Amino acid sequence: MTDIQRVNIGKQHPAAYKTLIALSSEVEQATAAAGLDPLLVELLRIRTSQINGCSFCLRMHTRDALKKGENPDRIAVLPAWAETGYFSETDRAALRLTEAITRVPDGHVSDEDFNAAAAVLTADQISAVAWLATVMNAFNRVAITSRYPVGN
Repeated sequence: MTDIQRVNIGKQHPAAYKTLIALSSEVEQATAAAGLDPLLVELLRIRTSQINGCSFCLRMHTRDALKKGENPDRIAVLPAWAETGYFSETDRAALRLTEAITRVPDGHVSDEDFNAAAAVLTADQISAVAWLATVMNAFNRVAITSRYPVGN
């Protein structure tokens, strides 16, 4: 049996993909307006991509985080963020909320997860984190479905 060439859904429906990019740009502005650290924003993108197993987005956002000055140790321990001292209270609240949103099939966004975020983050920050997770999950699904190439 031969593998069928995957359809690059972004190229197949470029208007839809451009709309997703425009949404991502709007969300980027919302994260800045909410006062979220750009390094945290990249870590949230990386963490979402780790959970979803999106190698294309992992490579891209890890490179972006390093270019922006992120500490490689924080990236290395990101899957175990709750067990380390590398992350601030704000980082932890945003990471927890991002993970809950990304793992909606595992039990939705629980009151416990939302309340933990609300105890630390402002309403604008919660909204910006939620939109960032939503957009990042969408990009992961585009890249995974289309099998964007990584490596070699």
